[in-house]
Amino acid sequence: MAEQGTGFVGVFDSGVGGLTVLGCLMDELPHERFVFFGDSARAPYGDKSFEEVLALSRRIASSLVDEGAKALVIACNTATSVAAPTLRSEYPDIPVIGVEPALKPATLAPRHRRILVMATAATLRLGKFQRLEDRWGAGSEVIEVPCVGLADLIEQGDPASPKIRELLERQLGPWRGKADSVVLGCTHYPLIRDQIREVVGDVPLFDGGRGAARETRRRLEAAGLLAPSSQAGSVELRSSIDTPEEHDLYRRLLALAQEGAGR
Repeated sequence: MAEQGTGFVGVFDSGVGGLTVLGCLMDELPHERFVFFGDSARAPYGDKSFEEVLALSRRIASSLVDEGAKALVIACNTATSVAAPTLRSEYPDIPVIGVEPALKPATLAPRHRRILVMATAATLRLGKFQRLEDRWGAGSEVIEVPCVGLADLIEQGDPASPKIRELLERQLGPWRGKADSVVLGCTHYPLIRDQIREVVGDVPLFDGGRGAARETRRRLEAAGLLAPSSQAGSVELRSSIDTPEEHDLYRRLLALAQEGAGR
């Protein structure tokens, strides 16, 4: 086991969406070193097979652990559903934290009669979400909205894109004024909070990034792996599209994600 303050927290996602989780992690754990890997060359994972997502997740996790990761955060709902059990069995000595659609807090909110769950088709069909819905959705009308193509558009780096607005109008427009809240079941979606609210109305938006950050703190503390308060936090951003333009995009979207983490 790593000593206190040594090693870094490895965070990975299918692309830029995981930056929203990273923003929450940085807010919750300001003294930690983070290495973020976005697999933008293969995004989104929600359109891939179970076997392909598992293979990609294992490859990324192996690389991060080999470099000295003291914990892994799977900043992708699809990859969490597919790969978290395997990664936890393969790396039993380090914390492996995933994200999940924030259905529980949505159902516990004062207004919870009708909840929209935006997610990739893969997240909605996998057992993890179905178990969440069975456990917490009994007292609410949970409406699944598979947002095919939305993560692809967000990966292009323009959260205010008219194409995103058009897609949201098609997918969420019918529910304008009819939903009590929206669960953002893909880590890409918090990057377009404003557009979502413009379409569906000024309702609470729930995402799993803050919960994942709190769980990461809890797990690091329990394992004696929290960085000391004397350590300056840092972030290294990596992408499978290794170009200056892509790295500029990651830095810009991380700044946007950090703004959202403070809301």
